[in-house]
This record gives sequence, C-alpha cells and structure tokens, in this order.
Amino acid sequence: MPDKHAHILVIRLSAMGDVAMTVPILRALINQYPKVKLTVLTTQLFKPFFRDLVNTKVFVADVKGTHKGFFGLYKLSKELKLLHINAVADLHNVLRSNILKSFFSGYNFVQIDKGRKEKKELVSGKSFRQLKTTHERYAEVFEKLGFPLDLSSPKFPARALLNTKTESLIGEKGNNVIGIAPFAAHEGKMYPLDLMKQVVEVLSKEHQILLFGGGNKEVEALNKMAESYENVINLAGKIDLDEQIDVISNLDVMLSMDSGNAHIAAMLGVKVITLWGVTHPYAGFAPFNQPEDYMLLSDRNTFPKIPTSVFGNKFPESYKEVSRTIEPKTVINKIRSVI
Repeated sequence: MPDKHAHILVIRLSAMGDVAMTVPILRALINQYPKVKLTVLTTQLFKPFFRDLVNTKVFVADVKGTHKGFFGLYKLSKELKLLHINAVADLHNVLRSNILKSFFSGYNFVQIDKGRKEKKELVSGKSFRQLKTTHERYAEVFEKLGFPLDLSSPKFPARALLNTKTESLIGEKGNNVIGIAPFAAHEGKMYPLDLMKQVVEVLSKEHQILLFGGGNKEVEALNKMAESYENVINLAGKIDLDEQIDVISNLDVMLSMDSGNAHIAAMLGVKVITLWGVTHPYAGFAPFNQPEDYMLLSDRNTFPKIPTSVFGNKFPESYKEVSRTIEPKTVINKIRSVI
C-alpha cells in the first residue's frame, strides 16, 4: 500500500503545454489519494495552472537567478528538503532535474520515461503507431511511486467567474463562445493564416470568437483579424495567464494548433479541436480526454514524412504548410458539430 500521507515533490519546469498536461494527472492523484500533499516545482509563469488543486502548493524555481546553474540547484535542493518531502516525481527528466536528483540520494525519486527511442522511430518513419501519451507517462511515474491512477472518469473545475476587466473586454456573451489560438511555437505546426481567416469569417457570423496568442507579432496579426470581422475579440496582450484561464474555462469550444492553448483548455474540461501540421498525435501529445475525431490531421498521403519531428521544429521546406490540406469547411463543420 502507498503511504497515504506522502508529501510528493512534482518537477515540471517547462514548456507551457507540458506543464498544463500535468494538471489532469495531479487532479486525479489528489482525488484518488486525498491525504497526499503535493509541492509542484515549476516557474512563476505557470503557477496559475495549479490554483484550483487542493493539497497542492507551488514552489517557484528561479532558474535564471537564485537557482541558476549547479550551485543554484544545490541551494534549491536544500530549500526543498526543508518542506519534508517523502518522494519525488520528476515529470521533466532533463539535465536540470537530473542534477537535482543527485542531491536527493536516499529519496524515492522516479523519473518519467519519455520514450525517446520510440519517438525517434516514429519521426524517422521506421514505425508509425500510437505511442503512450504524455498523460500516461506522467501517470506511470506515480504508479512507480505506489499511486496507481484511474484516468477514465476525470473531474474538472467549474467555469470561473470573470473579473470586471475581462467582462468589459468580452462584452455581452453571444449564443456560443469559440476560442481560437491560431499560432504555435513552430511554423510547421500552424494552420495557414489565410485559411484561418476563412474559418473566422464564417464562424463569426454565428458565434462570438475570442482570439488567443502571445508575442508582439501575434498580437498585431490578431488585432487585424479582430478588426476585420464582427463578433471577434482579440484577448492577446490584454489579459494575464490567470485571466486567460478564467476565460478559457467559459468557452464552448477551443480551436488550437498542437500547442499550449489546447492543453490549457483540455485541463479545464473544455472541448478542444486541434489542427495538426508536421506533428502527429501518435507522438503522445494529444490534449487530455478529447475524442480522436476532434483532431484534424494533415494529409499523410501527400506528405508521407509526417510527423517530421516530435515538437514540430524540424521539417523539409516543402512541408512548411502541410496543414493547408485541412480544408476550412472541414474545420467549420467540425466546430459546428461539436457545439
């Protein structure tokens, strides 16, 4: 039997989507083992992800300052040990967490198996098959610590109440609210903007559209899109992550690339339609608890090298716009059917 009163340190520092993917697993853990305490080691940016989890605290790693480098990580390990942790679930398994592991000798320290060999075979074309999902890999870590998890009937938080600022930005709620996050970290993962505009143009005549994004170039592009159509509001650059989570929890559906916004919506129990370019769900990064037909894939008959990489950062020049093979009417019809 596992120690029901265990205090587990959970390590996952980046990236946004991967951190968001931990949330449904941690929620299952604290629901199924209510006496367990969790301390999540992550960066300041991602702290809001864990706000509704009971028995869970976030310890912020200052990886660019106080906790930078070998000696910074040694200092971090000393600070963490003061919390009286019994076990460590390393859901990251990178150089930084491996160094931390060396300071936790004597602790039950379990690291995620990222399946690097199988993923290499997948992108090389050697083996095209569904690999374990990242959620399954996270759950495996807790199973090895003595906490097997049942992910078949997940629970999600209630829709958040919006603050006055966010309410005033959005205005009066339409019949249905669709979130659209048209950008991704890498170009090969993005749906071409000219096609996305066609999707927005049609759907905005029927529903309210809220646009999500990040950097300055994205904000500029999304502002132009919002100005071009009725019932379209750009929230990029106007709300913080806490407020963004509030808004996403109130969506009827999120349309996203294989990117962080898909995983934020999924961790909140929102329906997520994803568009896949040079990556593929077989690598294990599909959003949590979403039906297979919510994932619209680029044409592998035309582009047989898909997936060209696990993260979408490597692809031949001719594969830059593979998702152009997903027709706007396919996206529109899927969203209509889900709503």
